[in-house]
Amino acid sequence: MPSVETAHGALHYDIVDQVAPWQTGSDPILFHHGIGASAELWTGWRPALADRYRLVAFDMRGYGRSHIPRADFRWSLDLLVDDVFAVADAAGLKRFHLVGESIGGTVALAAVLARPERIASLTVSNGAHLGASIQRVEAWRRQLDTGGVKAWSDAFMTDRFHDDALSPERRAWFAAQQEKWPRDSILNALGVLVGTDLTARLGEIGCSTLLLHPDGSPFIPVPIIAELHRHLPDAQLNVIGHSRHGLPYSHADRCAMLLRAFLDSRETG
Repeated sequence: MPSVETAHGALHYDIVDQVAPWQTGSDPILFHHGIGASAELWTGWRPALADRYRLVAFDMRGYGRSHIPRADFRWSLDLLVDDVFAVADAAGLKRFHLVGESIGGTVALAAVLARPERIASLTVSNGAHLGASIQRVEAWRRQLDTGGVKAWSDAFMTDRFHDDALSPERRAWFAAQQEKWPRDSILNALGVLVGTDLTARLGEIGCSTLLLHPDGSPFIPVPIIAELHRHLPDAQLNVIGHSRHGLPYSHADRCAMLLRAFLDSRETG
């Protein structure tokens, strides 16, 4: 359970390294989850990737084993971008494929803009270049203040998954992880997204980009991700049917296979 100390607390990460010794030359993959999720979100992606790629996933700031800031801590998009490279440096990732979901996808876009030489490719799942509205922040605040984290999580689960998307066991596990999120981390992380708009700089993203998006996200309609796709110079868009904002968990196998095919195609040209 390695960790890296930053100026604002420790970040814990996991490494899966099952690459055969004769498999050389592939850049590793770094995963960034979103609000309500954890590093374990990516477990279902491993079978399709671990034979060829070293995999690193971390608990984002504010959750789990990583630093839980005080309520008055000053969050920012730049801080979360710095966290990505702090974990990458600690794990020895000089150049890497970056995968982000939800807020992690927005952070990943900003990370490519900040240090493009470090990113081999970018994958954004159920995330976007545009941030949250103040109305959503206030809605989540009301849920948290009225019913607590459990009530917020129960409502969020319906935004994430169709009723038939998961087995009872998988649904219960995800809900339990989500309910561990601290109230202030939820609101402060969401607050980072308020007013975020990376549109003007999207044309600067030169690396190949894979966009994975649900057809039924209540937060990011398909036209928004289509707009992102239009602005990126080298991007592939996949809209997954019968899915909501929990796409990378409910459709882990499919997402991972799409990523594997995307990376393999780039390596073979």
